[in-house]
Amino acid sequence: MTILYALVIVVALLLAILILIQPSKSGGFGTVFGGVGESVFGARAGSHLTKATVVLTVIFFLLALTLASLIGHSRSGKSLVDEVADEPAVQKAVPVAAADAKAAAPAKAPEKAAEKKTVK
Repeated sequence: MTILYALVIVVALLLAILILIQPSKSGGFGTVFGGVGESVFGARAGSHLTKATVVLTVIFFLLALTLASLIGHSRSGKSLVDEVADEPAVQKAVPVAAADAKAAAPAKAPEKAAEKKTVK
């Protein structure tokens, strides 16, 4: 599974680099709504950078879906609330009086030592 994570990171970095080095189209965002036929199906639609971008995008999505599938199947059927509820009762039930006594015990010990010194 670690190999798949590494592959996703490498493919994502390569994809980002490929997208950044591609030359921008003449109209930018404005060509999204007008002149679509020419920019999508034009003579330059099959450049090497565009083909590599499409291939890396498909690889990225396949790796992401594979990771999601593996992570989904490796989980147990219990939720976090169910797992906490199944813990032994000894760990959950700590009496308040016992907790207070433990917290107060170190503070009382020096007082008793001081009392013993004064008694002598």
